[in-house]
Amino acid sequence: MSGLNLLYVEDDARLAQDVAQLMAAEGNRLSWTASGEEGLKRAGTEAFDVVILDRMLPDLSGIEIVRRLRDAGIAAPVLMLSALGRAENRIEGLDAGVDDYMAKPFDPPELVARVRALQRRAAGQAHSAVILFGDLECHIKARTAHRRGRHLALSPKEFALFRYFMENAGEVVTREMLLRNVWNLSFDPQTNVIDVNVGRLRRKLEEGFDAPVLETIWGTGYRLVAA
Repeated sequence: MSGLNLLYVEDDARLAQDVAQLMAAEGNRLSWTASGEEGLKRAGTEAFDVVILDRMLPDLSGIEIVRRLRDAGIAAPVLMLSALGRAENRIEGLDAGVDDYMAKPFDPPELVARVRALQRRAAGQAHSAVILFGDLECHIKARTAHRRGRHLALSPKEFALFRYFMENAGEVVTREMLLRNVWNLSFDPQTNVIDVNVGRLRRKLEEGFDAPVLETIWGTGYRLVAA
């Protein structure tokens, strides 16, 4: 990881200093603010390779920050750090538009590796700005979805699902694949979060159109098909 421009929003000054030293040792530039409002402003107006975001801030929660960023169409990769590390906490963060979620305390080398992975993923997106399949369009940088030219209003998690289905169009996508690649979970939280989100996405993809595009493969998962 060389020469990345990072933003860290964290109200624990000592932890922020430790992370700043860790990232500097890797040759990166880290800007720090303890204010959620200031972090939101900077993330919305400056170009950062990765935003590292504490969840519990005194003035504006990390969840609210990432929701506002995604609503504004800002797609900078966000890694959330939080003492709240239960499955439901991670799911809430990922549903809000967070790209990765780490529980505190964390292993410093793992933090470096995850920031590196987020930057690589974001860099790869720039080479594939639009994915086309049938009458569907997935605009990666704009984080927008279209069918037959009609814009589909998707939430951040619905867009993440749509993008993953588009990247694997025509192939069977299992629940395990969705948990690992969309929710960043290595285990099944035993909730209906996948079914609910896929159901919402299906309605938005198919409502007002005559042909279905998202099939349920019973007992296995789902498959995106061309209309």
